[in-house]
Amino acid sequence: MATTQEFIEYVCEQIAGIGEVRYRKMFGEYMVYVNDKPVMIVCDNVPFVKKLDCIAESMKDAECGCPYQGAKEHYILDIDNQEFCKEIIKEVEKVTPLPKPKKKK
Repeated sequence: MATTQEFIEYVCEQIAGIGEVRYRKMFGEYMVYVNDKPVMIVCDNVPFVKKLDCIAESMKDAECGCPYQGAKEHYILDIDNQEFCKEIIKEVEKVTPLPKPKKKK
């Protein structure tokens, strides 16, 4: 089951206000960006954040899973807890580098 348009919009609404939030469809699922940094992947209506040291303590009780086959394990973010989500995404955004620009052919 792919992520629905309504769900990805809800995810973005939940973290609105912490920077410029946008999403991009990738391989039938979505990557969520804050300030042009990829901070969350949403697959099958489940928001995943990368396991990072900066959020390990806050996410220690979170469920974990893989967003897609072959992916490393990620934390599953409780997107209904808006304030918690904003805090987690703020921390992830701080340590996530901007993607390198693609070279023109």
